[in-house]
Amino acid sequence: MLSVTIDPLLMDLVAFVAKRPRPYDEVIDAWRTSCPRLTVWEDAIDRGLITRGRGEDKTLIVQATSTGLRFLQEGGRSPD
Repeated sequence: MLSVTIDPLLMDLVAFVAKRPRPYDEVIDAWRTSCPRLTVWEDAIDRGLITRGRGEDKTLIVQATSTGLRFLQEGGRSPD
């Protein structure tokens, strides 16, 4: 079921990391929220839209998954 409140924010987050893998710290800084009702980060992880992993330099990175890219496409969005 799509959420009219969260899905647009999820698309923004997925599009942000779909442009290029980004360091975890950068993503958390940009997407931190103090509102417990907006669980964008947790929802994106739970739904398999983004993933965390180690880059070649062992930095923790965040990137869009194939599910996340499909989510963008189905929502009429593409990474900018």
